[in-house]
Amino acid sequence: MFYWVMKTIFIGPVVNLLFRPWVKGMDNIPDSGPAVLVSNHLSFSDSIFLPLAVPRPVSFLAKSDYFNGKGIKGKLTATFFRLANQLPMDRSGGAASASSLKAGVDVLENGGLLGIYPEGTRSPDGRLYRGKTGVAKLVLSTGVPVIPVAMIGTDKVQPIGRRIPNIRRIGIIVGEPLDFSRYAGLENDRFIQRSVTDEIMYELMRLSGQEYVDVYASTVKEKLAAGKGVKAAQARGAAVRLSADSGAVPREGAAPPSEAGGKLPGTVTVIGSAAAKGAGTAPKPAAADAPGAEPDAGTRRRRKFRMPGTNGARAAGNAKDNGSRPAASNDRDEDPRSHTA
Repeated sequence: MFYWVMKTIFIGPVVNLLFRPWVKGMDNIPDSGPAVLVSNHLSFSDSIFLPLAVPRPVSFLAKSDYFNGKGIKGKLTATFFRLANQLPMDRSGGAASASSLKAGVDVLENGGLLGIYPEGTRSPDGRLYRGKTGVAKLVLSTGVPVIPVAMIGTDKVQPIGRRIPNIRRIGIIVGEPLDFSRYAGLENDRFIQRSVTDEIMYELMRLSGQEYVDVYASTVKEKLAAGKGVKAAQARGAAVRLSADSGAVPREGAAPPSEAGGKLPGTVTVIGSAAAKGAGTAPKPAAADAPGAEPDAGTRRRRKFRMPGTNGARAAGNAKDNGSRPAASNDRDEDPRSHTA
């Protein structure tokens, strides 16, 4: 009842008015009987646009995180998904995933339509990624037809990480049913499972026109998340180094500003005071020739000891430059022969 009310009265008319979805090949979906709708997964809104376009009710296998939320918001989300015919799908693999597929088998045994995304998660970049073999196990064990569906442009309406969708037109292409009855009794053969899955993914690639990448989308997402973590760590390290170089954040083991000759944060300095004039500058030694400056020991020794004839030689040089006779020197250089007898 809730599904019908939301589809025909509340959500359906609004979606058709705003997004004006165009649909091709809807007559490929049978009016009755079980079938599996396999679709590419570009956006969270794929699980809204496709069930609204199909005349029959469609039950989708959705990730179990939508059903395990905590608090009021988590409970409301889980309730909405259950009322909208969504089934929890554990993607961890093993027995948990097999139990989730059992819920899908129950839908098919009751003659319903089951929707599933073979990629297992949304495409991180709009390309089509390698399908997981769970869909092949489900199809081979039940023998129901597979109907490929290509969602067009939904990644532009609601990209990953965006909550409020963009208003633009989307498209839905429904392909012809695929029959895998030739593999009856081989549902446990992993090579057959991979062959069936690849055939489904090829048909989705043909309908959607997406580039195919033979890698799981979950693996690509993990690498992208790891790369973002490394870049964030590098950015934080660069910011710390920049702050340390500018003095905002002292390096580990560095002396406090007061010991390094600086001022502590919060110190008030009055402009014009002696502390302000001398802050941050080392005292300069007095010049040796400045008036009143006391000469050092080396200067005193040089002044006390003079070579004989220094003053006379200097005076003679000055007189020669002036063109006059040199004045008598105070330090007389006598001829040693004048003292001989």
